[in-house]
Amino acid sequence: MTTAVYVQTNDAARNEVLAFRRSDDGGLTPLGRYESGGRGTGQPHLPSQNSVVLGDDGRWLLVVNAGSDDISLFAIEADGLRLADRVGSWGTTPTSVAVAGTLAYVLNNASANIAGFTIEDARLVELDGSSRPLSADGADPAQIAFSHDGRTLAVTERATDSISTFAIDAHGYANGPTTIKAAGRTPYGFAFTADGAMIVTEAFGGEIGAAAASSYAIGDPGALSPVSGSVGDTRSEVCWAAVSKDGRFAYVTNFGDCTISSYEIGERGALQLRSAVAGSTRLGEKGLRDEAITRDGRYLYAIDADAQKLFGWTISSDGELALVGTFDGVPATVAGLAAS
Repeated sequence: MTTAVYVQTNDAARNEVLAFRRSDDGGLTPLGRYESGGRGTGQPHLPSQNSVVLGDDGRWLLVVNAGSDDISLFAIEADGLRLADRVGSWGTTPTSVAVAGTLAYVLNNASANIAGFTIEDARLVELDGSSRPLSADGADPAQIAFSHDGRTLAVTERATDSISTFAIDAHGYANGPTTIKAAGRTPYGFAFTADGAMIVTEAFGGEIGAAAASSYAIGDPGALSPVSGSVGDTRSEVCWAAVSKDGRFAYVTNFGDCTISSYEIGERGALQLRSAVAGSTRLGEKGLRDEAITRDGRYLYAIDADAQKLFGWTISSDGELALVGTFDGVPATVAGLAAS
């Protein structure tokens, strides 16, 4: 199976997915450009964690089109991608999508709602009556994602400094939301560990040096309880989060100074800062955003949007990052990142 990294152009006239083939040493080479059939916003820095996401079985790639209020489904084939379907998002300005098996939920930023779909016969089929509001109009949600068992769906809300969760029933419907205040201000990106811990970044309104992460445990489906309060990383404007395959480390990108900070993950998801600067692109500049870890756990890739580059690092068994390369070929409006 081809291993690859995928991003979207977020172009206002013609959104495309850019695919890069990944070699065994972590290098990336262009694989192709694939039209989504929709439109992006055409603006840099789309809030875009999970705006490009791989299906669990590696057969599908889902992409949101924030400018045309729809979602594209691509089939992943040996020689690249094939557009299989495009459907409306049942809201406005979709910026993130979550997948668990054949179930998908899209997050609509401007309309502050979520809506569900099933993947059937290479099509996205609306789950009738599945649209749910978030905790408030104008919640300014950042990301949606499922827990590993698919029973909890979570959304971070920046404007309300909250996290909304939904319990997923046997038919795929989201019950909720149950909303709790985040440990710190401006909860942003997040990632789940396999055993149910949720690691959440906190941007604190972009305050210099205030970036942090917190963690929560899932009890019953849709129910979060705090584990670690805000644990600062000393950097600024933290964005996205990714968890190592073994669940021992979390990596967060700091837009404000192009750094990656690392955390150790302990019992129930307890966090301890491991390294304030585990990696960087252009230290002291702005631009580092979306990130993803490959499914084999060997590599971490991230977008430096302002430099219009992708960066890749190896992940060692002790959590250290080592740069493997810098890769050109993305526009200033680049958004989202998924890695197989």
